[in-house]
Amino acid sequence: MLTDIRIIVGGHFLVKITVGIEGMACGMCEAHINEAVRNAFQVKKVTSSHAKKQTVIIAEKDIPEQELKDAVAKTGYDVVSVNSEPYEKKGLHVPLLKRRKLI
Repeated sequence: MLTDIRIIVGGHFLVKITVGIEGMACGMCEAHINEAVRNAFQVKKVTSSHAKKQTVIIAEKDIPEQELKDAVAKTGYDVVSVNSEPYEKKGLHVPLLKRRKLI
């Protein structure tokens, strides 16, 4: 897992964490994972897909892989992969950020 990967967007550092999860079968499974992640960590956004077998987390800081695995395991699902990458919010591009400095 990559550590401390952050970029600045609108004054916030954001990271996108994609978690491969085995065992989700329906929308309620997705909801259980999302709730567990929200309760365990400070996140901006979390979405799960049983069809894609993954959960995507947007946060201001990276989440330690073992802590993430433990939180998901408590719900009865298995983490099979964790990937972190910088996240750039769509619609906020560098020219917009530069214009803000001029105002």
